[in-house]
Amino acid sequence: MSSSPSLANSSKSALLKWRRAGYGVFMPDLRPVFFVIGLMSTALGLLMFIPMSVDILDEGRAWRAFAAAGGMTTLFGTLLATITYSPDPTLRARGAFVLTVFAWITLSVLSALPFLFEPINLSITDALFEATSGITTTGSTILTGLDDMPRGVLMWRALLQWIGGVGIVVTAMAVLPMLKVGGMQLFRLESSDMGEKILPRAASLAGGISLIYLGLTFACFLGYRFTGMNWFDAVAHAMTTLATGGYSTSDASMGGFMDNGADIVCSAFMLAGGMPFGVYLLMTTRGDWRAPFRDSQVRAFLTIMTALIAIVTLFLLLSDQFEFTRGLRLATFNTISIVTGTGYATADYNSWGPFAVSAFFAFMFIGGCAGSTACSIKIFRYQVAFEGMRNYLFRMPRQHAIVPMRYGGQTLPPSVVYSVMSYFFVFFLTFVVTAVLLSLIGLDPITAWSGAGSAVANVGPGLGEIIGPAGTYQDLPGSAKWVLLTAMIIGRLEIVTALVLLTPAFWRS
Repeated sequence: MSSSPSLANSSKSALLKWRRAGYGVFMPDLRPVFFVIGLMSTALGLLMFIPMSVDILDEGRAWRAFAAAGGMTTLFGTLLATITYSPDPTLRARGAFVLTVFAWITLSVLSALPFLFEPINLSITDALFEATSGITTTGSTILTGLDDMPRGVLMWRALLQWIGGVGIVVTAMAVLPMLKVGGMQLFRLESSDMGEKILPRAASLAGGISLIYLGLTFACFLGYRFTGMNWFDAVAHAMTTLATGGYSTSDASMGGFMDNGADIVCSAFMLAGGMPFGVYLLMTTRGDWRAPFRDSQVRAFLTIMTALIAIVTLFLLLSDQFEFTRGLRLATFNTISIVTGTGYATADYNSWGPFAVSAFFAFMFIGGCAGSTACSIKIFRYQVAFEGMRNYLFRMPRQHAIVPMRYGGQTLPPSVVYSVMSYFFVFFLTFVVTAVLLSLIGLDPITAWSGAGSAVANVGPGLGEIIGPAGTYQDLPGSAKWVLLTAMIIGRLEIVTALVLLTPAFWRS
């Protein structure tokens, strides 16, 4: 028996050496993670009763699908939240990584449930693809015949993008800055360490953002009603426009409503969705109506949009494809739609020629402002990368020069530049890997590369005859859809947030 203390000491010593070597396993308290996911799932389940009610009023047959899915999802969420309830939940940075990733995955899976039941009857792959595309506001679709589809289904697709849009803004403003993902630490609202305050911060921001989001959606709805849309189409398109999602109630997308000027209203609110919601908070809570004009990101965003629209308009005029007014409207709408990642279309720009196809492919990788519902790389990262490159080139012949980097009138820490440049590398590496996988599955180069870009950048339509603005993703192989829906989630999580969980270092104590 005398050897027992010695054996215990030996085991403890070995364990300490193991941990010092970096092999200890990180075991976070996952109760706050599951509790929040439970609350989100409950809210998602309750939202399913909205399309159920719409379908009942419309005397459709899809209401049973939403009743069953809503009941199952609400029960699941309630049980999960009850079991993991804590009166004072704390969530630290690494736990926030886990929450952010698994919340989007869980909600994507639960959102697919209504698509599995009668009368929709999609396969598991197609249901997950449609739901993931919706809640990530990507806008790629496998559905056709939208004009004759039950209104409950169309309302659910719109709701998915609407709640996905506000979720993206809250994540970008309250969580990602604390996790220092891809340079998002530039947009921390406070310089103090959050620690376990991530949940209270997200909750407090969510209230103000949701009110602004709701107000802008209502304004968009009124704009659509003014152009002659019926109430249902106006509600559905208002939700997907501000979310920069792009799900429509018509196979013709926004082109089916262009005659009365709906595309003009849509262009204005796609731009509004691509603006940082932090600016809206300053305008509404502090009365700072000049905030947009002082924000370097907003100025750059609007300047870039103006320049791109002018280039595309000039191309359409010089190629004698359209007269000036129509050419300007088509160029304005479709450029804003692709840059912000909305994915609406008023024309098949594949038919405009090689220049237009190449231009719109490049536009996929721009994106809107940080803290907006827009997707892709984001304007501020290009600004930071440009500042870092300018500084690097200036110092090359002056090795001992000290040249501070600046962004938005403030000193730019080198760590932010490093974070942004790392993001660029990981983003395009993910894009290339996705495209290669799609090529191995058998897709043609245009479909594979544009589909990969569209999924990772959360844009929606790709290029070519299959997944272009006049097509859908319905005819793609099931394996390709799984690759694409995975890329959608990774892209929506700002790439790094998802991939960091795959690194062994994350799970070491």
